[in-house]
Amino acid sequence: MKTQEFDRKFDAGEDITSHLDINSARRVKKQHKRVNVDFPVWMIESLDKEATRLGVSRQSVIKVWLGERLLKT
Repeated sequence: MKTQEFDRKFDAGEDITSHLDINSARRVKKQHKRVNVDFPVWMIESLDKEATRLGVSRQSVIKVWLGERLLKT
């Protein structure tokens, strides 16, 4: 299938998954690398309160807040 036909189907809301190789798919610039960060206890407690309020994990709060901050730079 040519790119133009693929784009047309996608834009029309048609199911294009049969044309994708999901097993080799990658998220560009979305690769993960594990890091360890030490936080003061008061920060952990505040993060946990916010995570509980939002119904998400502490890690999710940290990722969202860091992402928001980094996008502003």
